[in-house]
Amino acid sequence: MNLERNDLSPVPAAKAASARTGTRRWSRSRGVVGVFSALAVVGFAGALVAPTGVALAAPAPEESPDSAYSLALADTQNLTVTVEGAAIAPVVRGGFEVYVKPKPAPVPTVAEAPRGGSSGKSSGGTLPPYTGGGAPAEWMAAAGIAQSDWQYVDYVVSRESGWNPNATNKSSGACGLVQALPCSKVPGNGYNPVDNLRWATGYATGRYGSWAGAYNFWVNNHWW
Repeated sequence: MNLERNDLSPVPAAKAASARTGTRRWSRSRGVVGVFSALAVVGFAGALVAPTGVALAAPAPEESPDSAYSLALADTQNLTVTVEGAAIAPVVRGGFEVYVKPKPAPVPTVAEAPRGGSSGKSSGGTLPPYTGGGAPAEWMAAAGIAQSDWQYVDYVVSRESGWNPNATNKSSGACGLVQALPCSKVPGNGYNPVDNLRWATGYATGRYGSWAGAYNFWVNNHWW
């Protein structure tokens, strides 16, 4: 039995073309979406891998050596935070001692007066030499010697010291104008001409009765 459909009508050409066009558009849209999806997957994978790659590519930081400054800085930053009223134990730190050797105390030196003979170039001993100046007449007047005795005093003193107040005998230590022996007998300073003559007046009158008696003894014995 043959069935024939006479009611089938041909599809218009315009509709067929429209259907093909829609099919191509859908295919292109699907391809574009696929491309963007692939790019999104690649970008997401790159975002995950990039930090790891950067971390692997970056060089490891070098460890800085410990220095005196860094150690001191770390030591000074040792702070303790406590509540109010709590006891804070002090930080125990290492210390050191510095010993400074004291300078030795200077040894005082006593300048010794130069020594000389009876010619009287210089004075000796621990007494300071006479530097006051003056003349024999001034010294005898200041010592209280009567002017009538000046000639006797001049004779004795001229032969004992040559009127040099600083005359010193090297062997005996006699000093001054009249060569007082020892020099310490003279009150004051044996090299001071006034002190020496004042003492000599007492010696002359006490031993020989007067300056005239002392003069006579010296003439006969060449000492007094």
